[in-house]
Parts: sequence; structure tokens; C-alpha cells
Amino acid sequence: MGSLEWTKLNPIEIFGVITGIIYVFLEIRQNIWLWPVGIATSAVYVYVFFISKFYADMSLQVYYLLVSCAGWYWWVRGTGQKTPGSGRGGEDAIVEGNGRLRVTRLKLRTGLFLSAVFVALYLLVWLVLSRLTDSPVPEWDSLITSLSVIATWMLARKIFEHWYLWVVVNLISVIIFSTRELYPTVILYLVYLTMSFAGLRSWRKSLSG
Repeated sequence: MGSLEWTKLNPIEIFGVITGIIYVFLEIRQNIWLWPVGIATSAVYVYVFFISKFYADMSLQVYYLLVSCAGWYWWVRGTGQKTPGSGRGGEDAIVEGNGRLRVTRLKLRTGLFLSAVFVALYLLVWLVLSRLTDSPVPEWDSLITSLSVIATWMLARKIFEHWYLWVVVNLISVIIFSTRELYPTVILYLVYLTMSFAGLRSWRKSLSG
């Protein structure tokens, strides 16, 4: 099958690739429009991952939809916490003069809590996928899902270290999706991987500022 013919047969996945790239670009720039774009991308990939039998990733996209709504609100209105160290989970929920969140570092208490959530979530997802579904790679699918859940929540709270998690997720995703011949998605995650490093550099400047 030629590339042109493949493109005609997979317009939904192509659309998801385009909106996904736009999403990360907006994330790097801390642009509030990343959230509605993310909602559109997640809706597309609910379908893509379902037909590809990546059930954990499909469920993850539903989670993205919900967190995108919360993140949209937090980025615009703040978290309701006006002083450092008063955010839920112990992170600094610092807001700017206009009430919007600004980038902060991950606090030890929050990191320990998120680590515990990650381990519990990974084990739960792995058990479900390995015993109740025909997922071809339950271990890796569970790892991608669990890390992405944590990273997305950290993004919604504008915690700088979420970019490190995306580097790991995107690298693993490139390898796994290649084995399933989801080539446009592989390209998307290669772009994600490159942009993750750009995000680290850009958000670090916000910290120093």
C-alpha cells in the first residue's frame, strides 16, 4: 500500500497527529489553548487506540479529556491557593498577579505521593490488561499509561518535572507503536520526544524568571 493510499484510508489518525503536534507546541509556550486542542486530540485517539487494541491507552485518553477540563480551569483561575506550599499534595500552587498559575518545582512530599500512585496504578493496569484483555504488550502499555497519568496531572498543575516523564513516555511509545505499524503515530511521538527537550528548556527559563 502506497503512502498516498494509506493517508486516504486513515484520515482520523492523520488528524490526531496534526492536533497532537499543535498541542505540544502550545504546551511548550504555556498557551491556554493547549487544553481545547488536547481535548480534540484525545477524542481522536480514543478511536485509534480502540481499533489497535491498546486498551490502556484508550482509557488514558478519556482521563486526558477530564484532566484537560481541570487543567483549563486551573491555568485560567489558579488553584484557589494563593500562598506557596499550600497546594493539594504539598506542591507550591503559586499564582501570578492575574490569578494564573506559574511554573513551580516538584516538592518532595508530592513526589513521594505521586510515586506511590504510579506503582499502584501500574500494577492495577497490568493485572487488568494481562488477565482481561488481548493486549499484545500489557507491561509496556501499563507503563506508558501510568507515567502519562502522573505527567498529565503535573502539567495541569504546571509542575516543571513533568517534562522528564514525557521524555520517558515518548521514547517507549516510539518503540512500541512501531511494532504495531502505527507509523503516523510513531512520527507523532518522535516529534513529541524532540519537543519534550524543548519544553524542558523553555519551562526552565520560566523557573529562573
